[in-house]
Amino acid sequence: MDDAIREQLDAMKAEHRRLDEQISALSANPLSDQLEIARLKRRKLMLKDQIQLIFDRNTPDIIA
Repeated sequence: MDDAIREQLDAMKAEHRRLDEQISALSANPLSDQLEIARLKRRKLMLKDQIQLIFDRNTPDIIA
């Protein structure tokens, strides 16, 4: 895998972890904004899908 792609994946994974921490912190507060939590969850899911897409594109398709 190319270094630039690996760096991009690392940055995306770091953002994914940061979003997870934000969601956990907001969810712990019963008065938190549910729309904000939903928005963060959608962003986290989009990142997960993008990470998987990049990983799939850069993994050789080997038929055994």
